[in-house]
Amino acid sequence: MDIQRKKGVLEICVLAALKRGPSYGYRIESDIAPYIEVSESTLYPILRRLEANGYVSTYSQEYNGRMRKYYRIEQQGLDKVSTFLSESEEMRKIYTFIEGA
Repeated sequence: MDIQRKKGVLEICVLAALKRGPSYGYRIESDIAPYIEVSESTLYPILRRLEANGYVSTYSQEYNGRMRKYYRIEQQGLDKVSTFLSESEEMRKIYTFIEGA
């Protein structure tokens, strides 16, 4: 998959994973992995970018004696997912056109 297209889709996948509830990096990676290839070196810059743009927020919580950073989707992130889904019909039409060409 084209790297730029994959980057955009990964952002939406991260937000979709967070729609289920707050989560941490390894768990997000595990949730997404069955659908699209993602590595830690790709995931964490995406999470930082999503946070910087107000799509997610973070908080720390102790887990087994260590602090773990959790990510939570914000309304702006929910709106981004909603916009992506509303554009899916247009994308289906484009794929149908490309397949038929």
